[in-house]
Amino acid sequence: MNFAKTIAERRTIRKFKDETVPFELLNTLLKQASSLWKSEEQSHWRCVYYESAASRLRLAESMFAKVTGSQLGKFIPSKLTDFLTKSVLSTPVHLVFIAESAANRRQCDENYAAVCSIMQNLQLLGWENGLGMLWYTDPMLNYPSFFNEIGLKVGEKFAGILNIGYFDRSPKARKRTPAEQNWTEFMTDTKPRINTNDHYVSSPDILEIVNIAVWAPNDGLREPWRFIYVTDPESVAKLQPSPANTSPSFLIVVAKKEADPHKQEEDYAAVCCLIQNFQLLASCKGWYVRRTIPEWVYERRLPIPLNLDPQERTLAVLEVGTAEQIPSSSSTPSTLNVIRL
Repeated sequence: MNFAKTIAERRTIRKFKDETVPFELLNTLLKQASSLWKSEEQSHWRCVYYESAASRLRLAESMFAKVTGSQLGKFIPSKLTDFLTKSVLSTPVHLVFIAESAANRRQCDENYAAVCSIMQNLQLLGWENGLGMLWYTDPMLNYPSFFNEIGLKVGEKFAGILNIGYFDRSPKARKRTPAEQNWTEFMTDTKPRINTNDHYVSSPDILEIVNIAVWAPNDGLREPWRFIYVTDPESVAKLQPSPANTSPSFLIVVAKKEADPHKQEEDYAAVCCLIQNFQLLASCKGWYVRRTIPEWVYERRLPIPLNLDPQERTLAVLEVGTAEQIPSSSSTPSTLNVIRL
């Protein structure tokens, strides 16, 4: 796959053809999407596959129960609820993704990042196979009837529904803000770095693929991300999670904190997709990229003065170098768990 081309050309699709999507195809694409997620830790996630008319009707009823079952429900025109139900029934496949529970917040974030990244991979692979998708979340889904329908357990996190189908028309592109406008290079030494034989990746090279990676699914185009590239050896040494790692630079991805919890979760997912795009593009360049969530992210104890806004949070720290210098770390494959309804 030409990742750069597919990432830039993929669009959100809301209207699908009345054409069956083979389960075998989606299952194969889901396995491929899972294999593209690289992590040293085992990620725990699962998905529920809705394809039959009966299961899609049941899903629709659970999705809108918060509205229809409320005091205001009697004031909602039946035409509106019929339209919403019809939109679910006319979508060939719904894939519900769930991040499983974990013992601590860091592992919960790892599981959520994994499922969001795999959803993005699936969208890219689907686009290559003529499939359009809509990543759907809505506050009205935060309701017991929906959680019961998808089998959400205590401690688990609903990541979203991918509406999937073949389509006739692709919408026009919406502009993205150039990464340079959300970019800082952190240096404690004002001397320019000499690109010797240390396999350092230059800022222009990083920016080149970040400007493609920003074509990530992003509701309302809020573009919550900001990038801090740490290149000088003194700061890099302070960010090293262990003495065994010798990355010559770090790309730190931070995001604004939304007051609305639902938007905050959507923004987290969008940044996860951007990071996954970056890793796919970096692999094509032959770079080494290792994604980490250091403990200082939660302690707000920064090893270097990053000058974060109080309303910003660090979502990931990417070790960046070239594959020739840094041996590829072992990757734990993600376990595929699909419930077909």
